Amino acid sequence: MEMDNLIDGRAIAEQIHSETVQRISALKARGIQPGLAFVRVGEDPASRVYVGMKEKMCARLGIHSVTHVFPEKASQQELLQRIDQLNHEARIHGILVQSPVPSHIDSTAIYSAVLPGKDVDGFHPANVGKLLLGDRSGFIPCTPAGVHELLIRTQVQIEGAEVVVLGRGNIVGKPMTALLLQKDRHANATVTLCHSRSRRISAHCLRADIIVAAIGVARFVKSDMVKPGAVVIDVGVNRIEDASAKGGSRLVGDVDFENVRQVAGKITPNPGGVGPMTIAMLMANTVRAAELAAS
Repeated sequence: MEMDNLIDGRAIAEQIHSETVQRISALKARGIQPGLAFVRVGEDPASRVYVGMKEKMCARLGIHSVTHVFPEKASQQELLQRIDQLNHEARIHGILVQSPVPSHIDSTAIYSAVLPGKDVDGFHPANVGKLLLGDRSGFIPCTPAGVHELLIRTQVQIEGAEVVVLGRGNIVGKPMTALLLQKDRHANATVTLCHSRSRRISAHCLRADIIVAAIGVARFVKSDMVKPGAVVIDVGVNRIEDASAKGGSRLVGDVDFENVRQVAGKITPNPGGVGPMTIAMLMANTVRAAELAAS
């Protein structure tokens, strides 16, 4: 049967892009074009694809973008020097270092080197601290910000909701938790953060009104872990073997989509759910950085 419980991330991302385009037009009327610099180290296939998608969106919306590609063996010092140059470049309002970086590079040092005002990824300690303190002047990481917008724009009741976030990563899990528990509009949730050492994860999930799955395990969330009517947001990207797929493998999320869809009140498809929102929020953050620089 055809179910209408899908949260269409692509459609909601388009709404945000149209709002972003209006803001870009207002800046251009003042002689300002938002600028975003990408820094990529090595030739990780997924990173190349992600940066390519972001470059295309910049071109489509009218954001100036430049990409700096370093070889896998590039030193941390070379990377820090380039970030320092970009920090001082007036045409560049946002800097994104594509993760992951090779293991010989300290990612914390790299993220900390980007000026907080150009940190459109929201990974600088100053922006992480602002998010935790409920200070809205910082930048929120793009994926949690995108999930938040999905919930808001599909009229999901966040206030007072029981939320389970699966995964305690710095990119999604921790900032997502901080965002939803703030004493603020579209927040005030009771958030349980589960991770690889958590006991009785199923019991936690069964209590949840909203589940945000970012645990990095293919199809981890099964239908018997979801309370009927709960909202399920699938952030995961996992490559699994599939002989019938082109190249012998395909991407799936952290949610057993077909089965969970039968019990969920609302659910994001994967792909087509959170992914487009991450890019939409990156573009919006870049425009905001340009607005702040111009104010």
